[in-house]
Amino acid sequence: MSKTAVKKIKVGGVVFGSKKLALIAGPCVIESVEGVMTLAARLAALAASMDIPLVFKASFDKANRSSLDSYRGPGLTEGVAILKEVKERFNLPILTDIHEVGQAEVVAEVADILQIPAFLSRQTDLVVAAARTGRVVNIKKGQFMAPEDMVNVIEKVRRSGNERILVTERGASFGYRNLVADMRSLLIMRDFGYPVVFDATHSVQRPGGCGTESGGDGVWAPALARAAVATGVDGLFIETHLNPAEALSDKANAIDFKKLKQLWQKLVAINDCL
Repeated sequence: MSKTAVKKIKVGGVVFGSKKLALIAGPCVIESVEGVMTLAARLAALAASMDIPLVFKASFDKANRSSLDSYRGPGLTEGVAILKEVKERFNLPILTDIHEVGQAEVVAEVADILQIPAFLSRQTDLVVAAARTGRVVNIKKGQFMAPEDMVNVIEKVRRSGNERILVTERGASFGYRNLVADMRSLLIMRDFGYPVVFDATHSVQRPGGCGTESGGDGVWAPALARAAVATGVDGLFIETHLNPAEALSDKANAIDFKKLKQLWQKLVAINDCL
């Protein structure tokens, strides 16, 4: 495990960079008000019963879908309003991604963490706009980037006056329509001095693997999550759904909510051993 001391990044009652493993969880995209509220309620109850430091995540827009016909979400205005309701009703910190510079300030009024999608991790204007809001910025490492190169993205945030940074590993491109998770990248990026998160569900994705939508091997996500915790991370990013087979985005990768409790028990046990 990396020997570098990382900064503690506090988001509400959640602290990344402490000895306690944090969880970022929720659906890939907002599908309906009822669906989001039901899942958020169950996640909040699980977090309370197991003392899980939880951040709720959901996208208001999936701007990088494979097909023009793919479901993208409710959009900026409605999506942010739904996330605000989740935050107020369940007292959970909120993470959501932004795709355009103009979205940063609007989303920052509600979201505690602004996420830079992996495909956009080198987009300087977007990274700087997120940084200048003062919110925590979670940068997903591009599938096309070496972990060492993420130090330059971190510098974009820092030199914009923001030290509240998370870095997330989500796999690296390995040929066409395939990703691999290199656990070395967790240690390399953690040596930059900021908390590192492992995205277990996107690391098993097969981008565009189903022609008009992405596929994946969600059955492997729990094993990769365990490996990441054993290697050394500060948090896990896990997309979950009440019925993954019917999810409107990334259904091949999401972990069934019913399996989340048992998985988290194993992850905490591994983390405690460290």
